[in-house]
Amino acid sequence: MGRLKELRKYVNNELIQLEDEDKRNSAIVHLYGVSLAATILAEKRGLDSELSSMAAMLHDLYAYKSGSYEDHAHKGAELARTILEELQLTNEEETDIICSAIYHHDDKHVTDSEMDEVLKDADVIHHCMNDLSKPIKEKEQSRYEKLRLELL
Repeated sequence: MGRLKELRKYVNNELIQLEDEDKRNSAIVHLYGVSLAATILAEKRGLDSELSSMAAMLHDLYAYKSGSYEDHAHKGAELARTILEELQLTNEEETDIICSAIYHHDDKHVTDSEMDEVLKDADVIHHCMNDLSKPIKEKEQSRYEKLRLELL
């Protein structure tokens, strides 16, 4: 089984434990949606699409499991490191890349590494395009406009 498939199996098992069906469905839609967007962006930008997709699958898992978005990016990076070390799917450098992307993914006004930016942008794509009836958040507006120029 491939690394991404193995990670998705793990994440699915975590999400299935969420008692609230609407929250569980929302989590599945968001994590898989961001994962797909991250894969596309990484491919387009010549980066590692597998690592990008893996980061996306884990980026909000802490928030879904804990029910809290307070400092979820930083705490999520810690959870991701624990999961990746437990599953032994990545080497130390790959784990650092994935955890950095998760750690920084909520800092939409700051520019970080290329891989960090893929996750931020994938998150914005899903936030802005998953429900077109919702207004675009102020902190995501500039990034969304740049993505539209890049992709459309």
